[in-house]
Amino acid sequence: MREDVLLLLSNFPGADTARKAVRLLVEERLIACGNLITGVESIYEWKGAIENASEVTVIAKTTASRADEAVERLRALHPYELPEILVIPVTTGLPAYLEWVGAQCRPRR
Repeated sequence: MREDVLLLLSNFPGADTARKAVRLLVEERLIACGNLITGVESIYEWKGAIENASEVTVIAKTTASRADEAVERLRALHPYELPEILVIPVTTGLPAYLEWVGAQCRPRR
């Protein structure tokens, strides 16, 4: 039986920080993999000021059974005071890939 797959989306201040967090999440089997997208420009209001920041977007794949723990761990690893961490359901995809995500997110025995 295939587990539901979810995407975690988060922006980081730089590639090194993002890479370190993603690597730990993969090693801990909380995510199957993470993609780092560089060159992202974010414009937002924070504490009354309009901010403009260069960021790295991380798109990570996890399962419904690991999502809460993955979000909690990502929050602990994240350098921002209030990080963007979004959980997005995957409604469909290549079945073999979705099965791979499920297998990679199962704890080692």
